[in-house]
Amino acid sequence: QVQLVESGGGLVQAGGSLRLSCAASGRTFSTYPMGWFRQAPGKERGFVAAISWSSGNTYYADSVKGRFTISRDNAKNTVYLQMNSLKPEDTAVYYCAKKSIPTYSDYDAPRISLYDYWGQGTQVTVST
Repeated sequence: QVQLVESGGGLVQAGGSLRLSCAASGRTFSTYPMGWFRQAPGKERGFVAAISWSSGNTYYADSVKGRFTISRDNAKNTVYLQMNSLKPEDTAVYYCAKKSIPTYSDYDAPRISLYDYWGQGTQVTVST
């Protein structure tokens, strides 16, 4: 079993920054890719970023590329999402998730169906 707990969300003005954290329990955390997804009101949950178990590979949605950075610390069982230059359209509930298979590829990183454990989400609100 894996439990994921996100934190770090909040209200920020456009142009500001936030750092989300996702703390994981379970010994298998360090061997699996992790992802961040988000869901805005009235919209489907969508991919934001993913990272391989070794941090050697990362992949981003076009909408956040150059502004967001995903990272992980396997010793702390934590994955992070640094969000800079935030825009109102970044407003959403952000979720971290563990991939169900240990392999990583940019091709399938955005596929929600490949993630088997999810956190409860943390709200990010960007005001104008």
